[in-house]
Amino acid sequence: MQQKKHIKLGLLSCLFAFSGLSSCQTMRADERKEPVGKVVGQPLYSNFKYTGKDAFYSENPIVPGQFYSTILQGCYPDPSITRKGDDYYLVASSFVMFPGVPIFHSKDMVNWKQIGHALNRESQLQVGTAGISEGVYAPDIMYNPNNDTFYMITTQFASGIGNMVVKTKDPKANNWSDPIKLQFDGIDPALFFDDNGKAYVVRNDAPDKGKELYTGHRVIKIWEYDVATDQVIPGTSKIIVDGGVDLARQPIWIEAPHIYKKNGQYYLMCAEGGTGGNHSEVIFSSSHPMGPYTPAKNNPILSQRHLPADRPNKVDWAGHADLVQTADGEWYVVFLAVRPNEKNRVNTGRETFVLPVDWSGEWPVFEGGMEPLKALVRTPKGIESSKEKSGFFPNGNFTFNDKLNGKTLDERWIALRGPREKFLLDEKKGLAIKPFAVTVQEKKPISALFYRQQHIAFTAEVEMDYTPGSEKDFAGITCLQSEKFNYVLGVTKSNNEYYIQLERTENGITKVFAQQQLSRSGKMKLRVSATDDDYTFSYALDGSSFQHLGGTVSGDILSTDVAGGFTGAMIGLYATSAYETPVAK
Repeated sequence: MQQKKHIKLGLLSCLFAFSGLSSCQTMRADERKEPVGKVVGQPLYSNFKYTGKDAFYSENPIVPGQFYSTILQGCYPDPSITRKGDDYYLVASSFVMFPGVPIFHSKDMVNWKQIGHALNRESQLQVGTAGISEGVYAPDIMYNPNNDTFYMITTQFASGIGNMVVKTKDPKANNWSDPIKLQFDGIDPALFFDDNGKAYVVRNDAPDKGKELYTGHRVIKIWEYDVATDQVIPGTSKIIVDGGVDLARQPIWIEAPHIYKKNGQYYLMCAEGGTGGNHSEVIFSSSHPMGPYTPAKNNPILSQRHLPADRPNKVDWAGHADLVQTADGEWYVVFLAVRPNEKNRVNTGRETFVLPVDWSGEWPVFEGGMEPLKALVRTPKGIESSKEKSGFFPNGNFTFNDKLNGKTLDERWIALRGPREKFLLDEKKGLAIKPFAVTVQEKKPISALFYRQQHIAFTAEVEMDYTPGSEKDFAGITCLQSEKFNYVLGVTKSNNEYYIQLERTENGITKVFAQQQLSRSGKMKLRVSATDDDYTFSYALDGSSFQHLGGTVSGDILSTDVAGGFTGAMIGLYATSAYETPVAK
């Protein structure tokens, strides 16, 4: 079920440099005249294997006519979707992940492929000193049939960019424009293109100065938008929702607005209640895009907050939704939700879910949206699931194998705060990392390649060939929720001896959790496994006899309820040349 997108790590990195990356960093080993896998202080990784085994999926196997509601597992939050003909495109938040804003394509709403990232150049994404939950929030993708152009509008909380839009004629070409800075405040902007050629921007914003009534009081504003200049039209701003459905109840965080048009009526759909346990989706209607908007009587139309906390296979935090009509006239909705572990911790982050929608009446009805969310939902008419098909983004329980060699890198591998090409070295026997003098605990671009944790129960392992040259050298694997909360299992050198150690960083304080002297450096396997909140880290010098280091440790620091923020845990291949030995446990 592997999905490959060809990212040239050799010659084509020169083209990346020409198109906006600062330099052509990636060279083959034979060009450097260095022995493959034997460069001191430079780890060579190969044969990465990730296996997920969640009860949520094993207890609910795919059956004909159904597919998994979690179409994007792991940290793919704040989904937005659009359609041109029978082509569907979906994007999600990426924060400081580089490249940013992953973009997926489907022909049927069920089988998805990642085709790239909307922000893949440094001229588009400037997050080099941002915290992991800063950066790019809540992208909205929209196709404008009036000029045959796709737009991705978002807020970039870094480098003073703020609200911005990029555009392209073809999302498959990975050639989105440089950002166009938009002249308004607020967050979560979304575009709406009316069939008469007019365009609008809606977004979350603060109430007018002096009119904030309580903490979390927000409003939804609308601007007219000029597609010729890609700017809002001055003087057209208007508040169309104050607080939420019922201001008297002091609703919080009305956000993520989207406008739709159906049968001549305009519908405004928003998230309400914040992106945690009180999350929900609400809807309003109007005869004009600028309002006034009237809320539906049956709001919310999506939420899990009212359900028993001890329900089995719990899905929670549902909201931040976007609707799409299929080419056959059916409606579906994508939204974020979480699958907590047995201790109600959220390590996989906010994931992208989908539900069928019945819009035969005045208001859309999310099928099962107010009931405990199920693992399986019905497919559109005549569509089959990708469960047994290769080449599509996998979901459910699956194994992802990546040899990490050759000239390609799967699009699911991302870096933090800077381009992958600046530290990745394409080798014939694996993928080498040229270490930066930066550690994972810093708010800087780091020399680490990350894969999102996509299951509550998983095992990830990788082969590493590494010899540290000094006490400043360190390489291994990391399970990272943020720069302040992470585990690192790796090899370093001290007094001319080699050691493998497990470190735990909690709230920015790093401690050695366990340490073992090694008989040699060089080739070994590293592994991390998790079952709910229990994580184990291990290594094998002979490739098969794994030894646990540190016993069973808690995954608490990899959960958003402990670490805070908006991301999910990630598994990283990591190296640094600026290692400092932390204090003992």
